Amino acid sequence: MKKIALLAPILALALSGCDNNEVGDVSLGLFTTKDIKINILVDPIVTGVTCHVASIEANLDLSDPSDSAISCRQTGEITPQMIAAIDDSKSGEIVFKKSKSIFFKTMKIRRIFDKSSQTLMYISYSTKETSGSYKHSLSTVPLWDTLAYKSTDGSANHTHHHTITPAQQTTPTPPTVGEAAEKNSDVAY
Repeated sequence: MKKIALLAPILALALSGCDNNEVGDVSLGLFTTKDIKINILVDPIVTGVTCHVASIEANLDLSDPSDSAISCRQTGEITPQMIAAIDDSKSGEIVFKKSKSIFFKTMKIRRIFDKSSQTLMYISYSTKETSGSYKHSLSTVPLWDTLAYKSTDGSANHTHHHTITPAQQTTPTPPTVGEAAEKNSDVAY
């Protein structure tokens, strides 16, 4: 049993360099074994969406912190065939998962399709409660102006890039703090 306890940190360190999806690595300091790792994920079905996930990894610890951040963007074409192939239930489907601990903690990324707003939502979350909370982060990719977009009447979006003349252009005035607070008065932060 002692041999396993001694080998676990060494194995974790060896495997930490094996992630071929890693595109960034930020050290948190000279006297820590924790780094911010940035990984890239291309949605396996909706291949026109790329997500970047940042999370803290501790090379010599048995457990990684649960915090993560996700940012997803349209980086290619999104077609109606891709949207038809995804799970459109309210719980969506897992598109990526990564072990964050030898103690059964996993970071998962789930894709959920919001039909009413024609938006793909990607949620990154930890499967183990930490400090009384399940850590999570959300990013959205609207389908507007893609081949997959459908208007509220169900028709496909066939119009792209409307020409706007300089006379039609207007610069919106940003709301004051009071106006914004009034508009969002029912939102809890």
